[in-house]
Amino acid sequence: MNELDKKINAHFPGLVVRKDLVKTVKGNAIVPTYVLEYLLGQYCATSDEPTIQAGIETVREILRKHYVHRGEAGLVRSNIKEKGRYKVIDKISVALNDKTDAYEAEFSNLGIRKVLVDSGTVKAHPKLLVGGVWCIADVEYEFTEAKNASPWILSMLKPIQLSHFDFDAYAAARRQFSTDEWIDLLIQSVGFNPELFGKRSKLTHLLRLIPFCERNYNLIELGPKGTGKSHIYSEFSPHGILLSGGEVTVPKLFVNNSNGKIGLVGYWDCVAFDEFAGKKKRVDKALVDIMKNYMANKSFSRGIETLGAEASMVFVGNTQHTVPYMLKHADLFDELPELFYDSAFLDRIHCYIPGWEADIIRGEMFSDGYGFVVDYLAEILRSLRDHDYSDRYRERFTLSSDISTRDRDGVNKTFSGLMKILFPEGNASAEEMEMLLRFAVEGRKRVKDQLLRIDSTYGSVRFCYTDTTGKTKTVTTLEEEEYPHYYHKTVAEGDDEVGRGAVQEQVKVPASPEAPLQEKHLTFQENQKGVSYDALLGPYLEGATKITVTDPYIRLFYQVRNFMEFLETIVRRKAREDEIEVHLITVEDEFKADSQHESFEKIQEASVALGVAFTWEFDGSGTLHARHITTDHGWKISLDRGLDIFQHYEMNNAFSFANRLQAFRSCKAFEATFIRVD
Repeated sequence: MNELDKKINAHFPGLVVRKDLVKTVKGNAIVPTYVLEYLLGQYCATSDEPTIQAGIETVREILRKHYVHRGEAGLVRSNIKEKGRYKVIDKISVALNDKTDAYEAEFSNLGIRKVLVDSGTVKAHPKLLVGGVWCIADVEYEFTEAKNASPWILSMLKPIQLSHFDFDAYAAARRQFSTDEWIDLLIQSVGFNPELFGKRSKLTHLLRLIPFCERNYNLIELGPKGTGKSHIYSEFSPHGILLSGGEVTVPKLFVNNSNGKIGLVGYWDCVAFDEFAGKKKRVDKALVDIMKNYMANKSFSRGIETLGAEASMVFVGNTQHTVPYMLKHADLFDELPELFYDSAFLDRIHCYIPGWEADIIRGEMFSDGYGFVVDYLAEILRSLRDHDYSDRYRERFTLSSDISTRDRDGVNKTFSGLMKILFPEGNASAEEMEMLLRFAVEGRKRVKDQLLRIDSTYGSVRFCYTDTTGKTKTVTTLEEEEYPHYYHKTVAEGDDEVGRGAVQEQVKVPASPEAPLQEKHLTFQENQKGVSYDALLGPYLEGATKITVTDPYIRLFYQVRNFMEFLETIVRRKAREDEIEVHLITVEDEFKADSQHESFEKIQEASVALGVAFTWEFDGSGTLHARHITTDHGWKISLDRGLDIFQHYEMNNAFSFANRLQAFRSCKAFEATFIRVD
């Protein structure tokens, strides 16, 4: 275990589990993660390896004996008959039979119906009535000749979710972790390796948790396939339900007027819609209308009666085009079905998660470290729905008066949700609050900026805030930084040549990159793309005959590869007949010095044939921290991260564009300063 894992086990004994164990025990059992982690939490919530291994075998045995596979349902039913009583793990739903005035259960995998359930069980677990709940149940078999009588009897039912927790102990343990450590613990809890994600990416993942801790929160995430958009809503919590886009009807979601039965929003904390995108999807207009009212007012009508509910709404879907394509030809909501592509509906969304910033999920991204047993975290988040942290930033920051009430509500709810997740007691420093506030403003700004393109009746808004010193700070979205010449467009009035996405430019394309070199300071955001050594550094290296690179972190393989790509930039920029000296000052690796030497020698050998004389030296002072590049024709380039500006990508995949072209990689947050020297 690393230091963080040791700390996690010390402060949350019995409440955390090693995340790679889920794959180990799952096998071919088609059950949500929270079901498996519930069992692992009973037997493997420890750091003692022998106990873990024994627990794994116990959980496997429980799944083997009691989890019902559909293909083996007949065998399980036979076991129940022969033994008289048998324990099963299955998804159970309950309905009221008004002809017999009795509640009847249906077992999803076991394939039995009309199993009598007492009223007390239904009152204790009302979600059984909507969508079904994973449970551990004792089922009995007692044959009777009575007509229409079922031989199946439910003698015990226990939903798979935590029965109790101590919030005060949770909050006290939180105080033992730094903010970065806590974020990493939460990322490990949802199953990912935090070492492979930057801070912005981690916060983006945690945004997906807000619907579980914030009432009536409306969230949308659109992006490429395979980025894990719907995973949390189907696997993470027993209080959320994931629906396929085609399964949604007004009676199922809100209320059935024929029998008065309340739908999903009355019972679940989070209702998520998968596969929400698709322009040609058929959508019920009545559903859109009632959904608009519910998202705005937290209520819906049942005949003459108006009912309220607390369920948060999440919409996830796949995009078919790249971000610059959507910005140039349409907008970031362009993939939605026609009836949902409605400014009144979209204006009710509190936050838009930029799904295109997330990488395609790869095996190496999953964590083998410790994280919360997910049903424990799910219960903590659920308890936080009773808290409101939306005003915590107001003593230190003031939102612009430009920002409307609806925009402000979106910002406040996102900020409140992030505060609950990261600072459950509501205490954070000014810098931490500002980080969350900027993130919340950006999520709402992404919605509003697209509304300006769709509907010309919306006025432009300056999304900014003022701190206690009176300094005003403007918030931009990352895609606004990357594609400013496409981002600032509006609907072309009277122009329908390209359909609903017709747009016209409001700003000019930036000046040609051939502009004279100037002293400047550049700041790049995490996950920004389109950056390469050639575009960033190339013009300032051109014409030099000697270049010195000072970077203490050219040690590991990926760092040496970065340096090799830097040399490629030099080779591309120089005339074939010219020769250039490149000297590297770095630090010798303590453990892999031989490999480091070997790599440098190979680079040196390869460079000679191309007119690059590569040399290196190791600084032994132990004080080398600066990272910069100097040239003999008058430029110094200071890089706060050195050449290590790219996030993790698939280096071994020869068919990945991110592997072959730097501009397709996501960046780390970094700054570069270009200084003219004599």
